[in-house]
Amino acid sequence: MFSPHSLHPRRSGRRLAGSALAVAAAVGVLPVAPAFAESTPVPVSTAPADATPADATPHLDAVERTLRQVSPGLEGTVWQRTAGNRLDAPAGDPGGWLLQTPGCWGDASCTERVGTKRLLDKMRENIGRATRTVDISTLAPFPDGAFQDAIADGLKASVAAGNRPHVRVLAGAAPLLNITALPSKYRDDLVARLGGAAGSVTLEVASMTTAKTAFSWNHSKLLVVDGQSVITGGINNWKNDYLDTAHPVTDVDLALNGPAAASAGAYLDTLWDWTCRNSGVFSAAWFASTNGAGCTPDLERRLNPAAGQVPATGTVPVIAVGGLGVGIRDTDPASGYRPDPAPDADDVKCGPIGLHDNTNGDRNYETVNPEENALRALVASAGSRIDISQQDVTGTCPPMPRYDARLFDLLAGKLADGVKVRIVVSDPGNRGAVGSGGYSQIKSLNEISDTLAARLTDRLGDPGQARTAMCRNLQLAPFRASSAPTWADGHPYALHHKLVSVDGSAFFIGSKNLYPAWLQDFGYLVENPTAAAQLDAQLLAPQWQYSQAAATFDYSRGRCRG
Repeated sequence: MFSPHSLHPRRSGRRLAGSALAVAAAVGVLPVAPAFAESTPVPVSTAPADATPADATPHLDAVERTLRQVSPGLEGTVWQRTAGNRLDAPAGDPGGWLLQTPGCWGDASCTERVGTKRLLDKMRENIGRATRTVDISTLAPFPDGAFQDAIADGLKASVAAGNRPHVRVLAGAAPLLNITALPSKYRDDLVARLGGAAGSVTLEVASMTTAKTAFSWNHSKLLVVDGQSVITGGINNWKNDYLDTAHPVTDVDLALNGPAAASAGAYLDTLWDWTCRNSGVFSAAWFASTNGAGCTPDLERRLNPAAGQVPATGTVPVIAVGGLGVGIRDTDPASGYRPDPAPDADDVKCGPIGLHDNTNGDRNYETVNPEENALRALVASAGSRIDISQQDVTGTCPPMPRYDARLFDLLAGKLADGVKVRIVVSDPGNRGAVGSGGYSQIKSLNEISDTLAARLTDRLGDPGQARTAMCRNLQLAPFRASSAPTWADGHPYALHHKLVSVDGSAFFIGSKNLYPAWLQDFGYLVENPTAAAQLDAQLLAPQWQYSQAAATFDYSRGRCRG
């Protein structure tokens, strides 16, 4: 029985009886990935993350070379590198661009959820500043509870300032589960919350499934305002999982302002173009609107003649990168990419039942899902340290392949070369437990360490050498948010991050998982030592502080028991 998050009508990472399927993406090894010298740790700075020298972006450069090789025809629609961005932190809080929920490190009762409050305030603030457009994407179901309140309050503030915002809300829904994401029901709920402001808001709502048999639908989580500001990451706007619970999901978004926000808008236009062409009662997309609006595939570009010409607001370089999953486009005809064969791994497939392996064996799929190779290239660019914080790194098998063979081969190579690798995943206690949220697809961390050991043994030719490399360089632990083994109500800690950081210098935050899944996803790669230090101090360090006690591998403590 397979589980995952994208299949469940309620949550990403949950099990669904009878139908289900984990979805997420892996990343590929390309010959463009250089080796890097060990980086010097960067002290935590209280300065804004707005000063990255133009010639100091080796990680972004490596990723960009990969993207130009794999998906040159998707530049500007699915991926784009921009300069002049600002990580969007409030005055007096330089690290406030990092939006964590719940943000109650060290408190198993999680009584003060400062991160959740910061997230909701930021959503409300950004939407309240909208002069033209608000573009939202999510995994079904649609936003509810305080998340929906933040959206409505922001729109009312925009209208009160004399604006008439045009709003799109797009949800990805698993096959047969569209009933949980009825656009007309969400439209009516939001209109009711807007009250007298509703007449000044044009609203378009859609749910979509791009490939029923290949399990593909929107999984991006985006809030783009006026093509100028963006919030994105892994957070689903679901009250029961994140807000109205004593065991909230731990997750993270980032807030950004500048040209990279327009990149996100262009990506959503690509999804809406498909949706508008495939909407109908019995089709793959359902649509509803207000104020006589039709389905708009080019929102910001239609309302703003200067769309795509967003002025610089800072100096942070960013690569926006997404994927089209299955069903929107078959291939990038401009690509001459010819990948090396994926490593021959007998355990990638489990059992006789399985779908065609897009992750490990489909060149055309890779060309329209550039995020896969972008993440591989980011890992390949690491010279001293890799931090991975994810729900899972292995997926639901069958029917999906169990893991991304090229990604695990990359990690094995880094371990063999002495690069320090830290992996924190959702507590396996979440796997299918009633009421736990189901935010795990593994029974034991050994599923990860055994796979790494196999890839290392294949590389080094000796199981003893493979284990030595892991004991010297690997840290692997289930997620903990406090020194207690569970939340105060006894539920295991659920982690939903999609985060990769390398060398204390560059990182990815988005909706793309590292396990095989073939969805529409989006995220940002940022290279900025100040921002990376803030990420480390505010998230990676406290996460390891509490997770370390449960680690199965920890080179710093001589623990090697996987």
